[in-house]
Amino acid sequence: MTTKDQKDNLFSLVKSLTKSEKRQFKLYVGRLGVNANSKFLNLFNLLDKAKTYNEQAILQSKIIKKQQLANVKAHLYKQILISLKLNPSHQNIRSQIREQLDFASILYHKGLYKQSLKILDKAKELAIANEEKNMAFEIVELEKIIESQYITRSISTRADELAIQARDLSAQNVIASKLSNLSLQLYSIILKTGYVKNEKEGKVIKEYFNDRLPKLNNKKIGFREKLWYYKAHLWYNFLLQDFLNCYRYASKWVDLFYQYPNMINLNPVFFLKGNNYLLESIFFLKSKDKFVKKLNELNATVSDSNFIKDENVAALIFLYTNFHSINQHFIDGSFDEGLALIPDIEKQLSKYESRIDPHHKMIFYYKFASLYFGAGYNKKSIEYLGKIISNKSLSMREDLLCFSRVLNLVAHYEAGLDYHLEALLRSTYKFLIKMNDLYEVQKEMIKFIRGLQDIYPQDLKKAFKALLDQLKVYEDHPYERRAFLYLDIISWLESKIENCTVQKIIQKKYILSQNNARKL
Repeated sequence: MTTKDQKDNLFSLVKSLTKSEKRQFKLYVGRLGVNANSKFLNLFNLLDKAKTYNEQAILQSKIIKKQQLANVKAHLYKQILISLKLNPSHQNIRSQIREQLDFASILYHKGLYKQSLKILDKAKELAIANEEKNMAFEIVELEKIIESQYITRSISTRADELAIQARDLSAQNVIASKLSNLSLQLYSIILKTGYVKNEKEGKVIKEYFNDRLPKLNNKKIGFREKLWYYKAHLWYNFLLQDFLNCYRYASKWVDLFYQYPNMINLNPVFFLKGNNYLLESIFFLKSKDKFVKKLNELNATVSDSNFIKDENVAALIFLYTNFHSINQHFIDGSFDEGLALIPDIEKQLSKYESRIDPHHKMIFYYKFASLYFGAGYNKKSIEYLGKIISNKSLSMREDLLCFSRVLNLVAHYEAGLDYHLEALLRSTYKFLIKMNDLYEVQKEMIKFIRGLQDIYPQDLKKAFKALLDQLKVYEDHPYERRAFLYLDIISWLESKIENCTVQKIIQKKYILSQNNARKL
């Protein structure tokens, strides 16, 4: 598919339709006999059969003249959206409230004030009960307009009541807006640069967060404000690599949905994202029992027939359940077991091609590469890292791009591909300097690999031990330790010293940590 094919919005929309949505569209346009052989329906049928978007083929089919094409495409796009809006699978509480608001507005313009107010009152109750406070505020504003024209005996008390409602809803909407802005800004920082890299950056983030965090009155806030409050704290703690607090706030986020179960189907994306961050924080805390328990709970909830899945939700379920199915094998070093997941995930990746952004696809490749590296299949690891490194248009987190390069160096060394090493070292070094992401762990690694060619084989073990001693210093460093989140260099070095696999070293460490935890 060319770039032009992918960018045609109408073609993408047609291709996203399910069989039942296509059937409903044809029934919807067929309700008027005049549409039976219309240009827009003929165009729909042509695009539905086509494998790629080809404007030339459309014009050669003679169903539309060139000067008509833009208008017919726009009309078809609009008709498909109207048809989708009428589809029961796209109906939810929000669409019900909007529909009631539209009905009330029509009745108001016809001068049927009493009927309009009755509908608005019910819609407002529904909006408040489901935490749709922006819509509730819109309803109150329309009620105020109607009340000012529809004079009743209760106007004085009604006016006060509406004014108080509008003030409270407005205040809650302002808090939610401030928290959602803060959460989004922190999220964009982590996507762009990854974790905080030093004391100076840590100070900037702390000030940034504290200056923008609004004061909350717990008695006056509901589900929505709490959700944004937990999200903002989660991103803040992720940036600072405070994984214990990440776990606390991700737990509060997920628990909030179980306290308000009707919110799970109303906000499935937020529910899934909360579970994703909860599992991620448990992964960083290296608690496999807790991790597996939470992953099983998530799988049980999303497999339940009551859990509503649209295309977007289905893609997120695929992403998160598979990311974490892989992650569980990094906790205890069961890499061989993890490799069995790769073929099925790759098959599904092509199915979700149009719904998964390139960033997440590359994260899968990094995880595959890390599994293969951990299991000792270095050439397979290099294969997946190559897909990341050769992708020039990639908008991926800087830290993951850097560690892909470093892991690629180590895998080449392990695979005995020495003839590539010098050129790889130069390109990796240039890349890291350009990314402003050269940290002590990476510097030591590159210095070591660069010097490997001058070390006699009998001195290798001594050299590995020296590097291990240098890197151990950074293992618990608040900023440098991030290097070990993506690439367990220390276990790799220990495997070279003890002359066994990385897998065995990580498994041994995990068993030891579990024994120590039981003693506490």
